[in-house]
Amino acid sequence: MKTVTISDVATHAKVSKSTVSQYLNKRYDYMGEKTKQRIELAIEELGYQPNIVARSLKQKSTKTIGVIVANILHNFTTEVTRAIEDVCISSDYHTIICNADDDPEKEKHYIEMLRAKQVDGLIIFPTGDNRGLYEKMLKDRYPVIFLDRKVEDIPISSILLDNEMASGLAVEHFVQKGYSRIGMITTSIINHITPRLERIQGYEKAIHKEGLPFVEEYVKSAEPTNIQRVLEELLDLEEPPEAILAGNDLVLIEILKYAKQNGMKIPEDLAVIGIDDVSFASFYTPAITTVAQPTFEIGKMGAEALLDKIRNNKVEDELLNYRFDPHLMVRDSV
Repeated sequence: MKTVTISDVATHAKVSKSTVSQYLNKRYDYMGEKTKQRIELAIEELGYQPNIVARSLKQKSTKTIGVIVANILHNFTTEVTRAIEDVCISSDYHTIICNADDDPEKEKHYIEMLRAKQVDGLIIFPTGDNRGLYEKMLKDRYPVIFLDRKVEDIPISSILLDNEMASGLAVEHFVQKGYSRIGMITTSIINHITPRLERIQGYEKAIHKEGLPFVEEYVKSAEPTNIQRVLEELLDLEEPPEAILAGNDLVLIEILKYAKQNGMKIPEDLAVIGIDDVSFASFYTPAITTVAQPTFEIGKMGAEALLDKIRNNKVEDELLNYRFDPHLMVRDSV
């Protein structure tokens, strides 16, 4: 079957090739309504499909951005990427979403692959272990934004939560409700992931601020598959915690599973607060108190910041390091 070209569309619609090109690029300023309708009908009748590759080479833009997330299973990731996609669609950009699984090798592969595909920019939830690649993007003046995390001494704009405040809100609420033995569990901190470390730091600062003794044994981190085991270790202590702060949604799910499997009542046997306002928190029994982060606002700002860099050819002269405030959603688990 013969490939339909822009010339065929122009002939069929009885307009010039440049008019069809203006239509395809949504430049309608001086185009009459009847002309637009003829071109639209010609495209439909001929079954014309624009050559995206050829257009990208001509315009030096693929109108595509890459998003490399740390773990696609997180509720946070789902909501942030949805917001990124919404902004990009409204700006006529496509998104390619890749899941790095917090694995530096996978992250490296995706950065190299996406750049080879000539995407116009990247939003990365960085592992932190590909400093050479991050520095190369800066050297190449390549548009990139970090979300949810930052990398020490790498001057790339980052947008994330005030993680210390998130832990502080939870500890303060526990204390207000009369709890003094407060523990915390996060997913693994082996790779020095920003939000996990900062949430632990915020927990420790809040414990001291509330005049409570800091008990090192009360702070645990593990891979999701081992969360229930470390929770059991906490509860087997001579003086176990009466309350647990779950560092993210994956930790919260494992705590709730453990409580159900072992016949524990929340909050009677164990008070719980989770960081990340998961979708089930409000209708779980009992409803779970959470510290919510503005996921859609984070994603929206990240996408808008990246598109601004792309359109205006901006480099990191002025770093955007923005932190959103968390919000305590008080329910029945404390």
